[in-house]
Amino acid sequence: MLGQVLREIFAQRRPSASAQANRPRVLNVGGGDRAIPIPSQYDGWAQVLLDIDARGNPDICCDARTLTTLEPAQFDAIYCSHNLEHYYRHDAMKVLSGFRHVLKPSGFAEIRVPDIQSVIRHVMNTGMDLGDDLYQSPAGPIAAIDVLYGLGREIEQSGRDYYAHKNGFTPKLLRSMLETAGFASVRIVEIPEIFELRAIAFQSDATQAQLRLLGIGP
Repeated sequence: MLGQVLREIFAQRRPSASAQANRPRVLNVGGGDRAIPIPSQYDGWAQVLLDIDARGNPDICCDARTLTTLEPAQFDAIYCSHNLEHYYRHDAMKVLSGFRHVLKPSGFAEIRVPDIQSVIRHVMNTGMDLGDDLYQSPAGPIAAIDVLYGLGREIEQSGRDYYAHKNGFTPKLLRSMLETAGFASVRIVEIPEIFELRAIAFQSDATQAQLRLLGIGP
């Protein structure tokens, strides 16, 4: 009797299959490993990890340049942190086209890339060497040369050239690429303390709910 009661209580607490199916879905492009956290605004979302490196056990193991081969309009959002700079500019455009392909018409892409303009400005203003530490990250010290060409120790340890940087971004260049890719609305946020750009690219006009979720103004 007690066992039956406990089963009924747990069944009530457990999300129903329909509730889980109705959760918004975010595609984490190039996230590496599910143990690496993504921003808290996606808490409660169904996260699908896509990566070219099978070592992190991604849900989808493929090159982001082939996103157009996946089922269209299946994700509410894309989160892509420090991945787009690993593609030559023409290939990065293929990735962005793939983002639009897999996003729902009301979806958006959140993209983070190094801010090369701010790195150049800092190196020139301080007289630092490219090999000097620019800032401290959770992965350890990041030198200016790591931002420009890719994290040297990761490339060396993995033996994989695709960890090298083949592209660079400024606020103007990033906005231009996203608009050329066909996104209807683009917001660029500069994060100077970590020499990073955060772009939010919307498939259609952003809703107030999306702006609140992402913590950006109207």
